[in-house]
Amino acid sequence: MALTAIDTAAKKGVLAVQEYAQLSGRALGNLFRKPFYAADLYQQADIIGVGSLPIVIMTGFFLGGVLALQSASTLTQFGATAFTGQLVSMSMIKEIGPVVTALMVSGRNASGMASELGSMVVTEQIDAMRALGTDPLKKLVMPRIVATVAMMFFLVILSDAVGILGGGLVSVSMLGQDGSQYFHTSYQSLQYPDVLQGLVKPIFFGFIVATIGCFYGMKTRGGTQGVGRSTTQAVVVSSVLIIATDFLISRFLIGIFGR
Repeated sequence: MALTAIDTAAKKGVLAVQEYAQLSGRALGNLFRKPFYAADLYQQADIIGVGSLPIVIMTGFFLGGVLALQSASTLTQFGATAFTGQLVSMSMIKEIGPVVTALMVSGRNASGMASELGSMVVTEQIDAMRALGTDPLKKLVMPRIVATVAMMFFLVILSDAVGILGGGLVSVSMLGQDGSQYFHTSYQSLQYPDVLQGLVKPIFFGFIVATIGCFYGMKTRGGTQGVGRSTTQAVVVSSVLIIATDFLISRFLIGIFGR
């Protein structure tokens, strides 16, 4: 019985990966087919991007402040508090900014996509769209993927900037450091590979958030309880994939650039 359960779970996992790949591939293929549904794209960009601004700004600011506090307390032991800005900027841009922003967007938008699309599935609105000749992947999934990838890119940049600013305010007001020195070291320490790493990650993270949310939403079964399960699965799976993908991207880029 145990082997049968393992075999069944493995088959379900492989089938889910196959269906996810098919949905993602078909959605990306729709990028080059008319109609483009520009109004839906702008609407999703507003919901995902502008709607996520408050949580991204607050999270980035306090993360930068915490990084400054923790870094300064450690660097004080070595008389190197002047490098606080360098540690904050490197940490925010390369790692913490992209990952935490993606997790916040995932919790807010992957769950929203899964619940919205799942509700449309259980109320047979998706079937009605197909009956009218409208491709649900083109109308519903593709705009969400494009909007999430584009908005995630700018949200991460904003989070990085606010985080460095928050670290600067904490360093100056609470730790008594020189502000010009903090921002000077923050800027001078950055190199092209660091910025590239911080800008590549949100593209992959945005794709993961949108495709996972849409996948579980489109695969919803079982009425309102199924919608709840899909919402939970979308957030959990997208969060795990974001962290795993972050490791793979970091390892790949560090192997290329050496930092």
